[in-house]
Amino acid sequence: MPISRRLLLQTGLAAGALSTIATTPAAAADEFAALRTRWSDLATGGAIDPTDPAYADALGKLTRQAQGFLDTLTPDADALWPDLPLSPTSGNFSLSYNRLKSIALARATPGTTLNQDPAAVLASALDFLNERAYNESLPETGNWWFWEIGAPRALLDTCVLAYDILSDTQRAAYLRAVDRFVPDPNRRTNSPSVRETGANRVDKALIVALRGLVGSDAAKVAAARDALSDVAEAGKNSVFTYVTSGDGFYRDGSFVQHGNLAYVGTYGNVALGGIANLLALLGGSTWEITDPNRAVVLDAVAASFAPFVVNGLMMDAVSGRAISREKAGDHRNGHATTSTVLLLASGVAAPYAADYRALAKGWLTRDRLNDYLPSASIPDLARAKAVLADPAVPAAPAKPGHFQFHHQDRVVHRRPGWTFAIAMSSKRMARYEWGNGENLRGWYVGDGMTYLYNDDHSQFFDAFWPTVDAQRLPGTTVSAKPRQPHAGTAGTGTIAAYAEWVGGASYRNTIGAVGMHLINHDKSLQAKKSWFCLPDAIVALGAGISGTDGFPVETVVENRNLHADGAARLLVDGRTGANTQYADPRWAHLEGVGGYVFPNGGRLRAHREDRTGSWSEINVGNDTGGSTTPHTRRYQSLVLEHDRDAYAYILLPGATPAQTARHCGVTIVANIAAVQAIRSGQVTMANFWTPATAAGITSDGPASVVVGRENRTLTVAVADPSRTATTVRITIDRRAGAVLTADPSVTVVETGGRLVLEIAVGGSRGATHTASFRDR
Repeated sequence: MPISRRLLLQTGLAAGALSTIATTPAAAADEFAALRTRWSDLATGGAIDPTDPAYADALGKLTRQAQGFLDTLTPDADALWPDLPLSPTSGNFSLSYNRLKSIALARATPGTTLNQDPAAVLASALDFLNERAYNESLPETGNWWFWEIGAPRALLDTCVLAYDILSDTQRAAYLRAVDRFVPDPNRRTNSPSVRETGANRVDKALIVALRGLVGSDAAKVAAARDALSDVAEAGKNSVFTYVTSGDGFYRDGSFVQHGNLAYVGTYGNVALGGIANLLALLGGSTWEITDPNRAVVLDAVAASFAPFVVNGLMMDAVSGRAISREKAGDHRNGHATTSTVLLLASGVAAPYAADYRALAKGWLTRDRLNDYLPSASIPDLARAKAVLADPAVPAAPAKPGHFQFHHQDRVVHRRPGWTFAIAMSSKRMARYEWGNGENLRGWYVGDGMTYLYNDDHSQFFDAFWPTVDAQRLPGTTVSAKPRQPHAGTAGTGTIAAYAEWVGGASYRNTIGAVGMHLINHDKSLQAKKSWFCLPDAIVALGAGISGTDGFPVETVVENRNLHADGAARLLVDGRTGANTQYADPRWAHLEGVGGYVFPNGGRLRAHREDRTGSWSEINVGNDTGGSTTPHTRRYQSLVLEHDRDAYAYILLPGATPAQTARHCGVTIVANIAAVQAIRSGQVTMANFWTPATAAGITSDGPASVVVGRENRTLTVAVADPSRTATTVRITIDRRAGAVLTADPSVTVVETGGRLVLEIAVGGSRGATHTASFRDR
């Protein structure tokens, strides 16, 4: 059946940035051939003008890479390249396929200048790998991913790009290998009881679709399409369904992979990218994706991805063990999101397409590192060029907002000029992930690490992870007991967390209360930690702090990357001092960052040091291992050394020294193990760890509460981050008028001399419940 022009128009493909998507012959006699051409065009950029100077650098980079692989390809008994010996347990066969894919891509891309046509070399090398490393007679060894995702994807891409040089016999041999290791996109071949979920399901669906195109097998392409919706299991693992546990997209915007990890920055990118590719590939064809629940993924761009994208970068707080990858990083992960959103815009209809282009244009124009275009592939460059040059596409602004992702223990607080994020963990969400030789020092990234994003767009991108003191990450309360890096393992593992009370309440999606009952990795330290996120400040409180391992307990207020030779001035109570101990300071100010206020003093250690590390110290993975190149970066840390069981500090991003010194906009009402509470203007916030009363609010159980007055409207927001209660009764010492709005879960018991609410929190899994009243 030929590709329908009508269906192309319906799906929005005809309006795509790459004209080749729309100009694939509608009356093609061979639909498989037409789709192979489309896939090749998606990879090469299709009908770009190779003489356009805008593509010169990208074409040159692709040429150099492919020519380098060709020049060093020296087959012997054990390898195609000397640095990739084909040992049975390594992933080098997969890496070898990726190099062949680069050669095939350069050959298929107009404007590259290889020394000679590599057709014969490509065909011979593919035969070599099929005979020696990847065929239907071999068992899986080592990491399953190389066998079931990495190698077959690169192999099939190569087969499409170099389809003209391969015989039917060769293609059949290669496809037998693919059928051996990826026979069913729904299942894990080496563990048939495992049903694929999330990004892995999408990866396998794309692989099986390409296998169908290379082998002209309609049943395979149909199976790939159906795997996205999990037709085989009646939608149980569909990527187009909101999940309530395990992997996938949640209604609150969370994205989870590996069962209990916040992963939108990497696996989420993979899932969205795979779906975008399949929508673009199959749109208007016999196998068009028509699942009526596609909006689950389409809406995720705004709900799951955009909150974590800051000026084009993707926050490390949702990138799992990939933070240890030298060739990744928040900017490159952000580039992947931008590229995928632009590709997705070419495969969907209004209003999504326009919204996606505006989002991407905003990210591109606010990225001060200006590193997207120089590093973009040719098709990504074509789409980005088109949207940047189109005056009809506005650059979507960075909107303020407060986002509580209660299903993945992450919080994002966005304000004009700065963004603050908190990464937590609980009995539901793992502390961190390590394995396959990756993330060897990720011990505390889920213990309440905080990320402040401001004008320094390279804060966490500039060799932060190999050089930062990994035992003193910003926001964390830790024991000074030394930790040792993990040893490499063949698989990955998530590190359990023990706390129940983790989460908070969001008030009108603009501010919020956040808390975490920290129980550290060996249960030798506990702390009740709160962050109250206000329009101009973050109030951080700690109480009930106890350590039993004999080492000092510290709370890391800041550990800022000043880069190679940073000279940012640190003031403490008006005096310069980057390396000093302070007893009961009132405030501190770090140039280029902002202010820190210490309402209750404390023992503060300011320390500036140059730290040297290499990426190989935190990642020795087979395909992700870092280099041994040493990097030196300067850090300014501010650490509260605990001689008491509580702490308090207020972060004022962007504040001047004078503003910091006179700051008085927050009153700390309570900071004890039972309750932590503050007042600021017309807002009161409280985290109740147990039944307690503070700031005129009483809770009969664990709860996070925000009460605010705005325009004669009184609003109450309540959550049960502990997820242990069925109902929570909140009593507020003030009268309220008529009910304006209330969630169905909120019962108004009294509004006269006091306001009494009963909230049915059972089953809401930490979500916020809200009611608004006419203020008296």
